[in-house]
Amino acid sequence: MALTFRQVRHFIATAETGKVSAAAATLNVTQSAITASIKLLEAELGKKLFDRHSNGVTLTFDGQQFLQRAHAIEASVADAMRSPHRWGKHVDGTVDIAVSYTVAGYFMPALLSRFWRAFPGITVRLHEYARDAIELSLINGTVDAAVMLVSNLHDRGSIRSHLLLRSPRRLWACANHPLLHKDTVRLADLAAEPYLMLTVDEAERSAMRYWQCTPHVPNVIFRTLSMEAVRSMVATGMGITILSDMVYRPWSLEGHRIDVKTLDDDIHTMDVGLAWKSGAKLSPAARAFCEFVALAYPASSPVQFE
Repeated sequence: MALTFRQVRHFIATAETGKVSAAAATLNVTQSAITASIKLLEAELGKKLFDRHSNGVTLTFDGQQFLQRAHAIEASVADAMRSPHRWGKHVDGTVDIAVSYTVAGYFMPALLSRFWRAFPGITVRLHEYARDAIELSLINGTVDAAVMLVSNLHDRGSIRSHLLLRSPRRLWACANHPLLHKDTVRLADLAAEPYLMLTVDEAERSAMRYWQCTPHVPNVIFRTLSMEAVRSMVATGMGITILSDMVYRPWSLEGHRIDVKTLDDDIHTMDVGLAWKSGAKLSPAARAFCEFVALAYPASSPVQFE
């Protein structure tokens, strides 16, 4: 039996939500349809893609590897569905795009590679800024659009956004950490654990949003801008952290294993989105970029660019 695009979509939705029920709701299908798709997919690949738990599912190492391929498949299908005449005649020019640190490192490379193949005449100039600077650059017109973390977007009146990806946040711990073997884990269970706080790209601000919903505070032993420092320290057992699946890698630079577990508390996702100034008239090159990005990560509702 050949792999189907339906199975790929069901797999991606389950991986991103961490729950079969949530994936079914997102795609407007039954839970049994999602479960059947994943079972067939695992049988076809000959690999276990998810670990099942009472509170949801988490990706195995093979699942993490396949997720990258699944996103590439989804994006390729979206590219193929574009009508050749969608943008009219050949488009060229320059487009200025603001990005945040996390987006630049973990989201943009694959996307830009596909865009440049589709539009070799368009030059994309990336500008890495903090969120406040991204918003200012959109409002004053120094950039055409932005790909950023939209969860903390401030000026929603002047800036429009389109959600591209919801990346679940999960507990990261070293292999065989006792927390990984518990049936359920909540923030209360983490409060006494040594906690490694990533501070880049408003990560600490985002973390405190869900901690502040509890009477607990994380036992922070180290704050750092370095993703690789957090990864290495978690992998060697120095502490735990909560970060998104988008930045998760199962191994540290030293080759130590990092495992993840879904928490039973309501932990908001890390949302990556496309943003542009409300009412702005986009150039042909900027419009081509925005429409391409929106198609590469199709959401539940269409988007209109002025």
